[in-house]
Amino acid sequence: MTIGIDGNEANVKNRVGSGVYAYYLLEEFTKVKSHQFVVFLKEKPLPDLPKENSNFKYKVFGPKKLWTQFALPVKLSFFPNIDVFFSPAHYGPRFSKVPNAITIFDLSYLHFPELFKKNDLYQLTNWSKYSIKNSKHIFTISESSKADIVKNYKVNPSKITVTYPGYDKENFKPQSKPKIDRIKKKYKISDNYLIFVGTLQPRKNIERSIEAFASIVHSSQYAVHIRKSVNREPSTHNLSLVIVGRKGWLYDSIFQKIKDLKLEDKVIFTDYVPSQDLPALISGAKAYVLPSLWEGFGIPVVEAQACKVPVVVSKTSSLPEVVGGSGILVDPKSIDSIAGGIKKVLTDEKLRQTLIEKGFTNIKRFSWSSCAVQTLEVLTKLASN
Repeated sequence: MTIGIDGNEANVKNRVGSGVYAYYLLEEFTKVKSHQFVVFLKEKPLPDLPKENSNFKYKVFGPKKLWTQFALPVKLSFFPNIDVFFSPAHYGPRFSKVPNAITIFDLSYLHFPELFKKNDLYQLTNWSKYSIKNSKHIFTISESSKADIVKNYKVNPSKITVTYPGYDKENFKPQSKPKIDRIKKKYKISDNYLIFVGTLQPRKNIERSIEAFASIVHSSQYAVHIRKSVNREPSTHNLSLVIVGRKGWLYDSIFQKIKDLKLEDKVIFTDYVPSQDLPALISGAKAYVLPSLWEGFGIPVVEAQACKVPVVVSKTSSLPEVVGGSGILVDPKSIDSIAGGIKKVLTDEKLRQTLIEKGFTNIKRFSWSSCAVQTLEVLTKLASN
């Protein structure tokens, strides 16, 4: 069987979210010898993409503009022997004689349209609708997203397969203190800190995270956990909030919020952090905080648990499903709830250790190998039908 794949989501620098998903599936597919893979791209493959082999090849072509809508469908019409086509993204080919499958990560654009730029919202809304209607099958990354797709697009549940993402097991693991100290020094972090990892965009609810952090550091009742003991002094001068991630869109208000709350010396922005630094940066944190308004999955949550860091996440969308009782759940629209969840992790040592242990067990549910196997099973059925 020959499988065509849209590889453009993976062919970007500084991958996050859908780019990570696409990259690791391609990496897993290079190990498969029972099928042929042709990965279609509009740009030359980046040096760190999986290397070609006898079963795995790249095909680069244009024009680049509206590639999915025009260049790709035309190429599929004349390219020989493609049995099935897979788009690890919301957008499938505009037309195709080849049966095709897509991946829908989440429907946040329907729930929070005001959090997207107008052009992006138009494309997400219209192109996703078309792709969902015309694809032969849909992959998604959580049962929460599957239920959402069924509800909003009236799709037969049998047309949707949930394939949980994995995480890089070789990279994300607890790090040594010397390595953590080196990374803290590199990013100018002097003491205890909370961490957020993700793109700076409204859906991540970063502003409320900052407000919750402010309420903690300004509270005279706060006690921060240090070295297996609890310091019940009211001062919180030694706690920072580290925000890791590149600027996405509609992020100016995040920086303004920090100025308004006079937290310039308490909040550290690292921008995008390379994968070789991220495990140590996460491992050194007291907690990973993601009170997101909506998530399709949330890979950084699993990465944090793999580094034995407790997580504080929203009780909405897929996040309760992903943490499975191994994290603190909070109301993303309540600053008090977010702050309360963080305080629990910082001040209750028994709870903290329980969450770390449960989190380390929870991550066993997720692997890129399993995700790839499930994906190939469905694609094989589509091709045979």
